[in-house]
Amino acid sequence: MIGKITGIQDTRGTDHVLIDVRGVGYIVYCSDRTLAALPGTGQMVSLYTDLLVREDNLQLFGFTTLLEKEWHRLLMSVQGIGAKASMAILGTLGAEGVGRAITLGDAVAIKAAPGVGPKIAQRVVLELKTKAPGVMALGGSLAAAVGTVVASVDESGADEALIETPVKSPAAPEPAAAAQSDALSALTNLGYGPSDAAMAVAEVASDMPDADAAALIRAALQRLAPKG
Repeated sequence: MIGKITGIQDTRGTDHVLIDVRGVGYIVYCSDRTLAALPGTGQMVSLYTDLLVREDNLQLFGFTTLLEKEWHRLLMSVQGIGAKASMAILGTLGAEGVGRAITLGDAVAIKAAPGVGPKIAQRVVLELKTKAPGVMALGGSLAAAVGTVVASVDESGADEALIETPVKSPAAPEPAAAAQSDALSALTNLGYGPSDAAMAVAEVASDMPDADAAALIRAALQRLAPKG
């Protein structure tokens, strides 16, 4: 299994990038968001990858974060969702947007992805809603893992850059994922059920996308407070 690719960006297509790793070129298929986050030709790039094995073909799909990769694998588990549809959903909503949409039962948001119809969108929500809290809880730990490297270095300094100066992609949504994960963990520690806690965090995160964990917790507690 190829879990990560790091090398020099050689060329870029409409749905993929060719990464040169010590003279070997790997074609990695990416969502629109991921492609937009990559640097220019000749620069260092690193992507987490998932390998799709078919009888007559092997395809690598690339992601800027482990959270995005995890959602891709879950989306692929839904009947009717192939790699192309999964990448379209992630490209439209992003990893955190997918998590919020599924947690809130928002099939309309899923349907906004190109090529995804209403029945498939509804199936995604129904089949993955119970798994969404677990993925949200993983967000913080996944974000804390070594981030993607999108460095502007020349090829002669590639090895040194990989060893000494890993940097995070400016487009990677780690801070928001970590805040939502921390908020969800705090709410479950307070005794709220995973589904109720995830729903509350998803709702307030939609209204406060840049909020830190403390702000999310306060807002979520207000939503979870008994009415009347």
